[in-house]
Amino acid sequence: MTLPANRLSHPAVRALVTALNHHDEQAFYDALTPDATMSDDGSDRDLRAWCGREIFATRGHLEVRSEADDGLSLVADYRNDTWGEMRTQWRFTVQDGKVSRFETGQA
Repeated sequence: MTLPANRLSHPAVRALVTALNHHDEQAFYDALTPDATMSDDGSDRDLRAWCGREIFATRGHLEVRSEADDGLSLVADYRNDTWGEMRTQWRFTVQDGKVSRFETGQA
């Protein structure tokens, strides 16, 4: 059973995941702080380059399986046109109502 993005507990995470799943780059970046950072499998990445390649150019999509830590941690099946589908974990840091950092990797 999955959790629809519009039912995720944390509003900042909900906005980011909804934008990701709708392939809405403007809304996605609007849900982030201007200086947001991210990591993939423990390595910091250039956020815009990574998101362009791993999300927007490849039709990325999250099917959330569970959430924890007041909605700041997710386990999700992530898929895109490059890598197919894999179980992933996502952890979010929120500042002033926007995501300031996310960390993702295989679960």
